[in-house]
Amino acid sequence: MAMALDDTGLLAEVCGANDGNLRAAERVLGARVFTRGNEIFLESADEALRNRFRRLVGELVDSVRDGMPSSPELVAAIAASIDPEPYLRGDAEIEGFKDSCVQVPGGFGKIYPRSPAQSLFLKGLSNFDVCFAVGPAGTGKTYLAVAWALREILSKKRRKLVLTRPVVEAGESLGFLPGDLAQKISPYLRPLYDAMESLVPFETIRRLEESHAIEIAPLAYMRGRSLNNAVIILDEAQNTTREQMKMFLTRLGQGSQAIITGDVTQVDLPRKGESGLAHAVKVLKDVEGIFVSRLDARDVVRNPLVRSIIKAYETED
Repeated sequence: MAMALDDTGLLAEVCGANDGNLRAAERVLGARVFTRGNEIFLESADEALRNRFRRLVGELVDSVRDGMPSSPELVAAIAASIDPEPYLRGDAEIEGFKDSCVQVPGGFGKIYPRSPAQSLFLKGLSNFDVCFAVGPAGTGKTYLAVAWALREILSKKRRKLVLTRPVVEAGESLGFLPGDLAQKISPYLRPLYDAMESLVPFETIRRLEESHAIEIAPLAYMRGRSLNNAVIILDEAQNTTREQMKMFLTRLGQGSQAIITGDVTQVDLPRKGESGLAHAVKVLKDVEGIFVSRLDARDVVRNPLVRSIIKAYETED
């Protein structure tokens, strides 16, 4: 079967450099995919496979039109959203799958997952009130969490976004930084703001801050609070203690969602075995209503060199 694209520029983007996207499509479909003229062909008589091909190319075309750079990773992610079963990892089983992309109101375009595990993370966010994303640097944990949270706030599904993280740094503490509380904690939350600024105009962030729809707080200031109708993101959660993690998870109020991200290989606590993130993932693995997304080097979407660096360190360990 064939799908025709009249726009040659769009066709080239869909095919990718050296037809890399077509090769990725072949891997996920298990059949030959090629172009002739302005058409993309699937060499198969299997009707179910043809339907998957039709959906795969259609969603890839839509993503390119929405301004998303095409890549073999995006092809794999779209394939995972169409047929997630082969990509499930460990306890990452979800029912009632929803959209596999995030559209932030007033943002710079749709946000698509770039790997199968990222796709599952987004689907977990669609279905669970407590979501953990555990994985190395560059796997998109924070970026996807922030995109999801901004969508929830700007579409008025929830009223507030709370950003927090443990303040654990080598040789430095909040008291040595100038300014009020917000100015002291802001440098630690810079990765979250970098993500927000890449998703929506700066004016939107400023408006949300002025209306207190965005709140930043060090983790120590969360004790005793009950957060209702909010999305709470705990970043760098590997640096929480067990007691801090329990305290944070019990702040969840009515209509709220907690998203916890971290890398258990980069613990800055004096004793790495005390990491609240690693402990929580183990203790809560059988608790209904909690989702754990496990990402690894396959999901790195930064510079490809980052993937090689992570693999090298994993081999040494």
